[in-house]
Amino acid sequence: MGRQWLHAKREVANLKKGQAVGKLVKEIMVAAKTGGPDLEGNARLFAAVEKARKASVTRDVIERAIKKGAGIGDEKLTLEHLVFEGYAPHKIPVIVEVLTDNINRTAPEMRVLFKKGQLGTAGSNKFLFDNVGIVEAHHPDKSTDAETAAIEAGANDFSILAEGENDDIPAGTLGVKFLTERTATAAVSKWLSHNGWTVVTSELGFVPKQLPDLTDEQRAETGEFLQALEDHDDAHRVWAAFK
Repeated sequence: MGRQWLHAKREVANLKKGQAVGKLVKEIMVAAKTGGPDLEGNARLFAAVEKARKASVTRDVIERAIKKGAGIGDEKLTLEHLVFEGYAPHKIPVIVEVLTDNINRTAPEMRVLFKKGQLGTAGSNKFLFDNVGIVEAHHPDKSTDAETAAIEAGANDFSILAEGENDDIPAGTLGVKFLTERTATAAVSKWLSHNGWTVVTSELGFVPKQLPDLTDEQRAETGEFLQALEDHDDAHRVWAAFK
């Protein structure tokens, strides 16, 4: 067999990298469409561009994505936003946000993924989540008072991120997730950015109201199901009552 296994491993790695870059580019386009092309005035776009730069996305690709999303130039954004609700194995509620240029292709594929997952099912479950603004940021001083920052920024709640919980939070810094009213997301991000914090995520999302207890085996099964959803090219965000 020689080194065929190594080539196969590299192909998988390159495929996953390509998928990640594609999702970053889509996020840039959507952020530019919803908040405009100005990075200083659009916290979501700023965070998306920073992630793209860290992933070695070229400047030209980033600029084209911004222009396309903002409707500047000949290219126009044609992506549509869809939300699928369902349950992972062990009755874990899941919400999948999709960005697609072909609903007739994506919708059946998502339904198939839910059917393939062991006990995975479709079904309404938004009532099990809070739809809020989510801002994740880090501060170089680990002794910084996160609660004071949350109050002054106008956030409703906060939680300290464990090291490694978010790959965009550098080691040795204080990583915090701030939850806000949907309409306050940009204002909270702006306050943090102007007060020594680096914002890595600024978006609207779904936070589960409860996290069910699972055994290690159940967590593994649920994790495989969620990963299959994440790996779909058009899956933009996967939210689940799962940690």
